[in-house]
Amino acid sequence: MVLPMRREIYRMDRQEAVTLLERAPVIHIASTTPDGAPMLRTVHGVVVDGAVAFHGAPAGEKTETLGQDAVISAEEMVAQIPSYFVDPERACPATTYYLSAQVHGRLEPVDDPQAKAQVLRALMAKFQPEGGHVPIDEDHPLYRNAVRGILIVRVSLERLDGKAKLGQNRKPDELAKILELLWNRGRPGDPRAIDLVRQANPTVPTPPFLKAPEGTQLVCALGPDQVDEALSLLDGTYWNEGVPRDAIAQALLSASAWVGARDSSGALVAMARAVSDMSKAAWIYDVVVRPDWRDRGVGKAVMRLLLDHPAVRHTRKVRLATRDAQGLYEKFGFRDIRNVPSASPNREMILMRGVA
Repeated sequence: MVLPMRREIYRMDRQEAVTLLERAPVIHIASTTPDGAPMLRTVHGVVVDGAVAFHGAPAGEKTETLGQDAVISAEEMVAQIPSYFVDPERACPATTYYLSAQVHGRLEPVDDPQAKAQVLRALMAKFQPEGGHVPIDEDHPLYRNAVRGILIVRVSLERLDGKAKLGQNRKPDELAKILELLWNRGRPGDPRAIDLVRQANPTVPTPPFLKAPEGTQLVCALGPDQVDEALSLLDGTYWNEGVPRDAIAQALLSASAWVGARDSSGALVAMARAVSDMSKAAWIYDVVVRPDWRDRGVGKAVMRLLLDHPAVRHTRKVRLATRDAQGLYEKFGFRDIRNVPSASPNREMILMRGVA
């Protein structure tokens, strides 16, 4: 069921709304007790079998709301947009870009032990993915009494709605300016905000800092959803020989900056990342371009974006090591650190910035 929305331009795709609920660290529940008293609670929630579910004590205020109508919500702030991004004088344009999801439904108790255990397993998988416990089973001696005694509540996702307020009310040229200003401001969430705004507004002109070879689009903030693609892109690279895939994945997720490029089909064709203290030094790693896109300017575009990334742009020294791409890095001002030949096939290079 689609719920009414005042501005349809902000409506989020249903699956995106489900995904937002799935990754939300907490969800908010608003309901009333039978005598009409309001109730607002924050709980850990999971999506299981077409419903949002959460757990609680078998006594207390939440039990009084069972069978009552409720609204469940989750949200993510994307970026605060100051008024002067749009107007040099008026305060009125100040706003926030955000994602939100709401579910309207009835709070229903889950009584079946097997269904209860399923929800509890989902909660543990979400909040303790590393394991470290005996798997939850409704008949296991460790859990039998606890599963039967705990309160599990669900709300069907039948009436689910999502909102992505990402500047859809702005003209394309205005949004292009906002993208530039977000990049220049460089707060921790601003690179991701730029990607989300572009996805929601595909007609926005490409700002200069995102210029890329024809048929590609630069990405400012790769993240967990791109790890599998990135690992495939890195398959066979000499600098990752002998490194376990889970270690590479952790390194990607720990990057201070992780940028890339996609082709017209949406496939990841290039990427680079950096680890930075954002002041004194940064190290560049995993610069890679898919073979069919090499020598077409994609690697150069990704490197330019990485060096200008908010986490890297102010560092005095930027270092890297390479076996075969010295020519690319020399175009950005990198120079060999050693002045004498070395037995190592890798050459360590450095870019000095703002140093007298």
